[in-house]
Amino acid sequence: MPAGTLYRGREGMWSWVAHRVTGVLIFFFLFVHVLDTALVRVSPEDYDKVVATYKTPIVACLEYGLVAAILFHALNGLRVIAVDFWSKGPRYQKQMLWSVVGLWVVLMLGAVYPVLGHAARELFGS
Repeated sequence: MPAGTLYRGREGMWSWVAHRVTGVLIFFFLFVHVLDTALVRVSPEDYDKVVATYKTPIVACLEYGLVAAILFHALNGLRVIAVDFWSKGPRYQKQMLWSVVGLWVVLMLGAVYPVLGHAARELFGS
């Protein structure tokens, strides 16, 4: 496959950028998660305070963003694998990208209530 075949066109460029950005965001989340989990050994009281802040509506929105990043990164990663290892992958990469985006939107719509339901109840009552 010639260089640049995988990310040919505007859509390919943006999927490349989104894949890298979501990967970095996931890495930073994991880094913070390890740090806050390690806090339980140092100071259980401070750990409880940190965990209490995670129950706010703002953090619920950040969690929704995390779900969005992980889901897009996973689905797009499967697309990249298909392009790399399926003989017809390069030919159908644009269709696969739009399929990934469509599936991502549907799954993200399905994640609204489970992830943001608590925040909505907190802000607007039950």
